[in-house]
Amino acid sequence: MKIGELARRSGLTQSRIRFYESIGLLRTVERRSNGYRTYPPEALVVLDLIATAQQAGFSLEEIRTLLPSDLDQWEHGALLEALRRKVREIEALEARLGRSKAQLVALIADIEARPDDIDCATNARRALSRMLAGATQSASMAADARLPGKTGRGRPGAAGI
Repeated sequence: MKIGELARRSGLTQSRIRFYESIGLLRTVERRSNGYRTYPPEALVVLDLIATAQQAGFSLEEIRTLLPSDLDQWEHGALLEALRRKVREIEALEARLGRSKAQLVALIADIEARPDDIDCATNARRALSRMLAGATQSASMAADARLPGKTGRGRPGAAGI
């Protein structure tokens, strides 16, 4: 099929298809004597795989390492390991986002609990200072937890009190 039909069927632009071809994700195709590219039916499958992998968070470089030059030659173990690695990355991102959300929710609550005797700007500085102090304390406790003889509570032998 010609690039126009492949673009229409895949939902991608012709320039995107040429880009994937130029970086080696889509096998180099034959050109007719008139210069037109002709793509085999497998090209549509490859483009669908690329789009699906990108939606799952894979970079183009990661896709390149996973996508075999021949779709009949998938490396089962490598594919499973890459998928498991991506799941771990997503879980780590979820954990970081959860911590960020908790910090923001706490900051909102602290700002909303503004004492009547201070103005908004002073309250914002107060809340941000408390948040920064808490972040510093958390970082210090995390560092203490990595030291030999520390229990994570900042005192040797505190055994999780």
